[in-house]
Amino acid sequence: MSVIVYTENWDGKFKKLSYELVSYAVKLAEMLQTQAIALSIGDVDDQELKTLGRYGIGRIIQLDRGPLSHFDSQAYARLIADTASKENANVLIMANNNAGKSLAPRVSVRLKAALASGVNQLPVSLQPFLVSKRVFSGNAFAQMELKTDTRILTLAQNSFDLAENPADPVIERSVASLEAPPSGTRVLDIQKQSGKTLLTDAEIVVSGGRGMKTPDNWAPLVELAELLGGATACSRPVSDEGWRPHEEHTGQTGKIIAPNLYFAIGISGATQHLAGISSSKYIVAINSDKDAPIFEAAQYGIVGDASKVLPALVEAVKKMKS
Repeated sequence: MSVIVYTENWDGKFKKLSYELVSYAVKLAEMLQTQAIALSIGDVDDQELKTLGRYGIGRIIQLDRGPLSHFDSQAYARLIADTASKENANVLIMANNNAGKSLAPRVSVRLKAALASGVNQLPVSLQPFLVSKRVFSGNAFAQMELKTDTRILTLAQNSFDLAENPADPVIERSVASLEAPPSGTRVLDIQKQSGKTLLTDAEIVVSGGRGMKTPDNWAPLVELAELLGGATACSRPVSDEGWRPHEEHTGQTGKIIAPNLYFAIGISGATQHLAGISSSKYIVAINSDKDAPIFEAAQYGIVGDASKVLPALVEAVKKMKS
């Protein structure tokens, strides 16, 4: 019996999300009185792999993806399922991000395993196996019972704190003898954004809504994001109006994000928007309407005109940094 955690890497490097998964897996393995095993696929060197040991992982299976030149959810799902079967895993943990959402259902079918997506804490109970997750666009919590012998969990970002527990992991390397399955889709070219913090990776996000009034008022918002080393975002009406690019749209119909700190400036807090940012660790709302729904979701709030509050906030951050 074991707990296997799939640790996604980005160009051979792990991010905070991977360490959250490992921390969660180690704690769950302790509850189940078994071992946690990290599974990594791709080109990752030993030094980077050993950073997983900082959070208590004692064994790492590193699979070279062989002839695969890029991420392929069907091929990766087969690798993960085969590894889980070989290691007799009773719980498999992945991230609740784009990669995890494409992998988990496929692995679930292969292993005939129950799947709970977006869990936000350790199981409430082991017998029966009950997990908790947000539902109804983050407005409520639900408990799910997983009845199969093997269970698959995808962990919501920022829902589990990092837990350092230094270990010296054993690294087992092998080459995957697997080619991408035939598909109607071919990857012809991969272009990656550089020189700018990606919205989905940002620890701090500064977002604006129609309360910014015009696109001409956006400069202080962008400046605040740059000062804090964060990314900019916006609500759907803003992107629909063409004030900001569609790639910055967050919400149920846009990007789902989970930063440590989210500034909602001039955003009323419609249900669709909250659905995309409800996993943020801290939300700071700035709005002239004291009854705006965003204040119910925020940990900190400022009632005031964004065009006056935002420049003052920028100056305060500059003063603090100087």
